[in-house]
Formats: sequence, C-alpha cells, structure tokens
Amino acid sequence: MSRDYKSIPIWKDVTTEQWNDWKWQLSNRISSLEQLKQVIVMGYEEEREIAACLEKYPMAITPYYAALMDETNRNCPIRMQVIPSVKELHNTEIDQHDPLHEILNSPIPGLIHRYPDRVALLVSGNCAVYCRFCTRKSSTYGRDRVCRGVDLENAITYLASNHQIRDVLITGGDPLCLSDNALSSLLERLRPIKNLEIIRIGSRVPVTMPQRITSELCAVLKNYHPIWLNTHFNHPREITAEAKRACEMLADAGIPLGNQSVLLNGINDSPSVMQKLVHELLKIRVRPYYLYQCDLTEGIGHFRTPVSTGINIIRALQGHTSGLAVPTYVIDAPGGGGKIPVNKNYIVSRSSKEIILQNYQGQVCKYPDVSEEQGD
Repeated sequence: MSRDYKSIPIWKDVTTEQWNDWKWQLSNRISSLEQLKQVIVMGYEEEREIAACLEKYPMAITPYYAALMDETNRNCPIRMQVIPSVKELHNTEIDQHDPLHEILNSPIPGLIHRYPDRVALLVSGNCAVYCRFCTRKSSTYGRDRVCRGVDLENAITYLASNHQIRDVLITGGDPLCLSDNALSSLLERLRPIKNLEIIRIGSRVPVTMPQRITSELCAVLKNYHPIWLNTHFNHPREITAEAKRACEMLADAGIPLGNQSVLLNGINDSPSVMQKLVHELLKIRVRPYYLYQCDLTEGIGHFRTPVSTGINIIRALQGHTSGLAVPTYVIDAPGGGGKIPVNKNYIVSRSSKEIILQNYQGQVCKYPDVSEEQGD
C-alpha cells in the first residue's frame, strides 16, 4: 500500500491535480540524493553507497512510484528496484556490455532486427523510472533520445522495403514518455506500411506512472489498431488502484495486455510471490506473458538468480493455478540468440508407440502416440 503523498515532506504542498498529472510526475522525478533523503530513511553507509553509484549511473523515480516504497526497509521490493546500489559498480566475470548483441543487430540507428519477421524500434531513451536491473542501463539511462528526422525516415524506409517484417515493437526507453502528438505521428507513419500486421508497445508506465494512461492517450492508440501492449509488473505491491485503473482503461480501449516480469533476486524469486503476482495481474485483465531470466548486463549481477529458481517457480505454478496465469520462463540468449523457453521437460521417455509423461504432481502417465507413418 502506498503512503499518502501529502505525508511526505517534499510533496506536502502538491495539489491532487498536480499529483494526477503525468507531466508533473515526469518533471518531478527524484534524481538526487537530497531529494531521496526526504522520502526514505537511510543510514550514513547507505547514503555513501548511493552517492558512489550516482557518479556512474543516474537515478530517476516518479513521485508516485517512490510513494510505494517502504521508507525504513532497505529490503522493500519496490525500493530495491529503483534505488541505486554500490553493487552496480562491481561487474561479475560473466557481465557483458551488450549481451544481447543489440548493437550488432541494428542495421540502422534505433532499429534492432534480430528475428526474421519482427523488429524493435527504439523511439526514446527516457523512462519514468530508471530500473536498476535494466538491460540497456549503459546506453539509455539519462538519454532522452527520440527517433525522429533522418533516423525515423530511415526506419520507415527499412520497414517498408523488408516485406518479411510483419511485427514492430515500439520500445526504448519507454515510448509512453512521449507526448500524445509524438506517438500519434509515429503510429501514423507506421500503420500504412502494408506488411506490418501488428504494432506492439513495450512500456512500464502503467506500473511506474499510471497517470500517463489517459482517455486522450487511449483515443490515440485506438486509431491505429491492432495495437498490443506489454507492461512490466515485477511484484504484487505494484498492482495498486491507480495501476488497475490504467490497465483497465487500456483494455477497454481494445488493447490486449501482456506482462513481462524479470526474475529478481530477493524481490520476486519465490513461488508464493510470483503466484500472488500472476493472480493479481489476471484480475486487472493483464495476461502473464514472459518471466525473464535476468540478463548478463554489466552492473546487475546481484539481481540474478540461478536458472533453477525460475524452473522451480514455473513448476510450482503449473497445475496449481490456471494456465492463463503461467508465464513462459525464457532466457534472452547472449549473442543475440533470441528468447529461449526454459521449462521442466514433462516428457520422461518416448517410443514409436507411446510417450511417457509426468504431470505436475509427479504422476507418470502413458499417452499412445501416432506413428510418424500414420501421421503422414
């Protein structure tokens, strides 16, 4: 549950109208240690560590999201996601600057073409909140990079001339940090491209700045259907009344919603937390889509869990809750290999006549199989 923002000294004079204005939220993000000290309680050692981290990696936290933090608990799952840690300054031996080879897979600036039929278009380097585990933290933190002018023209030409591309993901940064007019102009350029069947938006804004989801924004998006949106809830505490309202507005506008969580050490790496999260997501009409293994990006090694942790979480969900609630656990393979599902194999053995399966309770079942000759 969030604190009453008026009880927090830094915002005691803020009006309700200001608080509910996404532009005010974006303009008044916490970015300095002095601001942060007015919102949470910290000791000298934590203050020193945050200051050291800020020398390399900037901080940005919307007032709304900051009010969700436990002011006294360093292990608060909201706090751990957004407050800088000295651990970010220590790379592990497996950390990489560009683990997904996004730079190598960018034929033109701002466009990543990793899969044959779909691309990612990076339209902004700005985010409502700078998540400390971001896979692009070295390239986007603090850079309000907008794909416009020659970059956008080149992207449009590339998309229109590559007819196998049927799906574009608008990402960044966070594309919903752009204005309604900028988004409308972008979508207006993309929608006439005949080979583009689907336009997707990736945004954490419904989680970190739900005030951005307005009737005006929904009206813009409705003009360019089919539009899909994947958001990024990591913990049940992020599903507030404001986040629920934002997701329901998008769903009512005909936009299918999915969720992509990152598996984070000490934050959501237990079956009970993940089960609570996926159940709450379905209640606000958001389908759990992916559970990501944390990438090999520099400075986020302290967030990684063993892969076995993710497998065990999926095993704990499978069969114990609706299939709608079970995300696909994936590793975004280093070297640009793409997303690879990593789940327990329920096939024990296979012969020409049958498959031996093991269900979620460990029970062994036999399924008479059709021979390949019969299938032909």
